[in-house]
Amino acid sequence: MSWDVVCIDKPGDVNVVIGQAHFIKTVEDLHEALAGVSSSLRFGLAFCEASGSRLVRRSGNDAELVELAGRTALAVGAGHSFVIFLRDGFPVNVLNPVKAVPEVCGIYCATANAVDVIVAVTPRGRGIAGVVDGQTPVGVETEGDVAERHALLRAIGYKL
Repeated sequence: MSWDVVCIDKPGDVNVVIGQAHFIKTVEDLHEALAGVSSSLRFGLAFCEASGSRLVRRSGNDAELVELAGRTALAVGAGHSFVIFLRDGFPVNVLNPVKAVPEVCGIYCATANAVDVIVAVTPRGRGIAGVVDGQTPVGVETEGDVAERHALLRAIGYKL
């Protein structure tokens, strides 16, 4: 076995969700789930088939993000993995609909941060072992930091 690290290259205004599913129908079901979240959500998604034709299947409502998702999924190259890129929306708004898709087995990350995907490579193929999401913490929050966090969440409407 060997290891590969795939850096997810994305624009700064784009969020990424990376997960694993198990069936070719995943592409259409994820598309429907995302389209149902908001009419303003822009997205592109891609899914790596693990058998049969073994193609990267893709869909979305934003050509740039669809192309980016397809290119990224191909670079990761892990069977049954999927990549979703979002613009004009956030992972917190799509995670429950994505997780509710029957084929979805799990989510590795959902973030605006820079991401590295750690891929295990065996004679059988490639599989996602995990992700590096963002940077290392520099300390523990102070009471002032807690107050700022609370204020921010209320200012942007996520808490009352």
